[in-house]
Amino acid sequence: MAGLPHNKMAMDPALVRIGNLSSNRYKYFRWTKRTATVSFVFVIAIPGILGYLGYKNDGLWDLRGKRRGDTISER
Repeated sequence: MAGLPHNKMAMDPALVRIGNLSSNRYKYFRWTKRTATVSFVFVIAIPGILGYLGYKNDGLWDLRGKRRGDTISER
C-alpha cells in the first residue's frame, strides 16, 4: 500500500480549470464599469449604510431589564 500511487482517479478538466483560474485571478483582473460598481457597493455603500443605521439607532432601543408594560423605546 505504501508504494502505490493514490491518485488513480482522473481529474475533472472543468475543476482543474476553475482551480487554476481562481489561483491566478490577479493576473487576469481588469477594472471595468461592472467591477468598479460591485467594488464600490461592497466596500463603501453597504458598510456606510450599516454604519449610518447603527449610528442613528444607537441607544434608541433598550431591551434589557424591561418589565411588563414598559415601553421599548427610550425616546
